[in-house]
Amino acid sequence: MDKMTAYLKGILFVSVLLLFRVGGEEKDPSRIDLVNPNNKSPKNIALVAKKIRPSIVVVTQEGREGKTVGTGTGFVISENGLIATCAHVIGESRLIKVRFDDGNEYKVEQIFASDRKLDLAILKINAKDLKPLQVESTQISQQGSEVIAMGNPQGLEFSIVRGIISGIREIDNQSLIQIAIPIEPGNSGGPLLNDKGNVCGILNMKSAITENLGFAIPIENLIRIKNAPNPVTMDNWLTIGKLNSAIWKTKMGADWRQRAGRISVKEKGSGFGGRSLCVYEKEIPKIPYEVKVDVKLNNESGAAGLIFEANENDKHYGFYPSGGKLRLTRFEGPDVLSWSILNETDSELYEDGEWNTIRIRVEEESILTFLNNQKLFEIKDNILRNGKVGLAKFRDTEATFKNFKLGTDLSIKKPSPEIIKDINKNISLFLDNNKDESAIKNLNKEALTTQLLINKKIKTLEDSITSLEKLKDKVHREKITNEILEELNKGNDSDLSQCALLLAKYDNQEIDIDAYYSEIERMGEDLMSKIKNNTDIEAKVALISKYLFKDNGYHGSRTDYYNQSNSYLNEVLDDREGIPITLSIIYIELAKRIGLKMQGLGLPGHFVVFYNNNGNRKIIDPFDNGKSISEADADAIVKEYDSTMNANDYKAADNKSIIQRMLYNLKGISIDKREYQDALNYVDLLIAIDPKDPQERLSRSILFIQLDQNDEAKKDLEWLLEMEPEGVRIERIRQLYDRLN
Repeated sequence: MDKMTAYLKGILFVSVLLLFRVGGEEKDPSRIDLVNPNNKSPKNIALVAKKIRPSIVVVTQEGREGKTVGTGTGFVISENGLIATCAHVIGESRLIKVRFDDGNEYKVEQIFASDRKLDLAILKINAKDLKPLQVESTQISQQGSEVIAMGNPQGLEFSIVRGIISGIREIDNQSLIQIAIPIEPGNSGGPLLNDKGNVCGILNMKSAITENLGFAIPIENLIRIKNAPNPVTMDNWLTIGKLNSAIWKTKMGADWRQRAGRISVKEKGSGFGGRSLCVYEKEIPKIPYEVKVDVKLNNESGAAGLIFEANENDKHYGFYPSGGKLRLTRFEGPDVLSWSILNETDSELYEDGEWNTIRIRVEEESILTFLNNQKLFEIKDNILRNGKVGLAKFRDTEATFKNFKLGTDLSIKKPSPEIIKDINKNISLFLDNNKDESAIKNLNKEALTTQLLINKKIKTLEDSITSLEKLKDKVHREKITNEILEELNKGNDSDLSQCALLLAKYDNQEIDIDAYYSEIERMGEDLMSKIKNNTDIEAKVALISKYLFKDNGYHGSRTDYYNQSNSYLNEVLDDREGIPITLSIIYIELAKRIGLKMQGLGLPGHFVVFYNNNGNRKIIDPFDNGKSISEADADAIVKEYDSTMNANDYKAADNKSIIQRMLYNLKGISIDKREYQDALNYVDLLIAIDPKDPQERLSRSILFIQLDQNDEAKKDLEWLLEMEPEGVRIERIRQLYDRLN
């Protein structure tokens, strides 16, 4: 049994609890009865969990890369924002956050008290009217006492466990409560509650020897440090990634960090629109001057960039990418009513998702803007002058900055054509022979220009590789499309398993179709060897079901239903797990190989198979291990979708409709995952199979719009407007088309 399994077995969501006491013993009204073998109601422990849950928090600390590197537990000990936890949970000099069960998250503003030797810390957050847990201040923990705890073991947040106090142990000259409770990473810092529901200890560590044995720090140690605080502000606490206050001053919140020569920012600023500033504190040159920075946004819907001429009242200019455009704004107050957009423009020079160099030049009467070393525009404006420069972010943007520079002229001097030609020549020589020392020596003569040209060469090669990969994929998909169409055009003579395997290869060029086709053939031969001359139809059907589901372990994918692998026949054969339609294909193909005509039946929301016996249609559900379905049950499936129809209204599915249905599944999964290019590939194949399908024409146009390919979208809309297919609201199509013009 692994550790996680052992721990999960200890989690008590339902426990044996006491509802009443036996005999004439007087009951303590404050006591929470944890266990009674004569009663199995979970009522009381459920009430305890419900009561303490709002007071429990998840404590997280961030590492050097800004990612969560530690998770523990804490609990509220005062209404005004004091949280108790273990010192090792918060690490050293890390940004710390706490999150409550209702989803509210707070940054820790102060380490109110801490003691590394006791492994205790009390955190302060900006929150009021919290629900503190009651601390046990009178009763000393007794051996054999029942206790419960809540924490976040192995990331399983707000889990409750039960145990007993095994004893009091001296470890490293410190008294610890030994408890028979499974403790895992994430439990540390959580409360240990006695039978009165009061905190008697803080979970601290697990035994390295015994699985379900741990230790807790006695509550009196927490009371001691709370009464003698040694507060540390977060400004003094944070050293990892902390900005140098002699160089940078942040305003209006957000989380500004510096590491490896880069400044990063995340979290929403406290200013209007999520505005936050990072002001450069060093002296500014006299006008004219320039300031520039390289910036990369995590999402192009965000906004972040340069500020300049900033004064103490937070008035300033800003030049920054926003929503894929470059914007110059004058900020003269706290909100949008006092902000003026001086210019906003699209530029082909801007590279989405990449580093972009933005630069401004401030002159007496005007402001000049530059993007990637090319001039964008010039604005006459001198309202704000004699201020500072710096960085800014807006909304929920996460941004990274590098190469911040300030000077009188930051333009890059273009090398002569002769130098560029010579550098490119030596780059080519090096690519032909990477041991060419003379080429390396010559390139070092103009190192800066060489680096720029190499970066340009890399970008060109990367673009070429991307284009070639797209071309390769397009050629492959068109080849597979033609092979699928060729097979489907055979009508009733088409091979269903071949079509399904081709569909899998449409997404995966590496599939060996012949190998998987041979596996189906082998299964058919194996099954055929089990059939006797007098085996009737019903017995053959039963034999197929037994062979697939009992002997070979094929089964329906119930816990991972919407995984695309379930639609690829090769992976269903590999994993022996699939969805109704792929399991049905295997069932149909095996039946064919033993001389039994089995057909697909595409009921709404559920694909099954059927065969005819003595004029009666017999329905089988391969997803349910070959279980027979009555016509009444089939009718019930249909009526869940359409009360006016029944199962008899659905006829046998031909191979074309089966492949189309598989494509609908794949398209739907891709759209749900917002993988629109994948969805477009499936729609392309659907239209190739049925070029007159108006629904897929409309689907493709919408997908093109999602991918910002409006010209392609208009082609399908034009087809719909020209053909005016039945059931399509042409006036809506025309409105959509007009909006794209």
